[in-house]
Amino acid sequence: MTERGIAERIIAAVMEHRLPAGAKLAENVLCETFGVSRARIRRVLLILAERDIVELQSNRGAFIASPTRQDARDIFQARCTIEPTIIRSAILRVSDAQIQTLRGHVEQEAAVAKARNRRDMIRLSGLFHVKLADFAGNPVLRRFVEDLVTRSSLIIGLFGSPHLSSCSEGEHRLLIDAINRRDADRAPGLMLDHLNRIERELELSLGDNATIDLREVFAE
Repeated sequence: MTERGIAERIIAAVMEHRLPAGAKLAENVLCETFGVSRARIRRVLLILAERDIVELQSNRGAFIASPTRQDARDIFQARCTIEPTIIRSAILRVSDAQIQTLRGHVEQEAAVAKARNRRDMIRLSGLFHVKLADFAGNPVLRRFVEDLVTRSSLIIGLFGSPHLSSCSEGEHRLLIDAINRRDADRAPGLMLDHLNRIERELELSLGDNATIDLREVFAE
């Protein structure tokens, strides 16, 4: 598996809350799990550390980042700055087929919400924002959004109530409707309302992190 592929598997595990904040990423277990050398795993961890998803601690190893309350405020401020711009760009570029792709995605969100599948709810709700950034056509902003969404998943794991999975598919439907109407005045405000609602629902108390079996997390 490539270094990028391993990094994406770890990012996906964070977004789905299979790897919570503070989880230790033991190099030997990752080597065994992915069938690669320690040197390659270390390069992967460096890539993730540069993206603030992993913390490298001297003489202790690598851990999934543990955002602070201030980090949470900063990350949502960044999202509130970037994502209204993305939705404006999407309105100018998105095709009818891409709008239908977004509608299909929201139907998946609704299905897993009905089934109360929290893991898939988290994964799909974050992926909606990444897809929207894809359709906006700016790969730099898309990368920023993916990193911010991943870090938001950590924040929700730390500060969110057990019932907060991230986004509401109903709010996503409103965003899609505004995009479909090419309503560049209303859509950015809807995005801000959406992000602010998620931030408001975060709780202040920290939870304890469970011991994580990396082999189980990355089992096929």
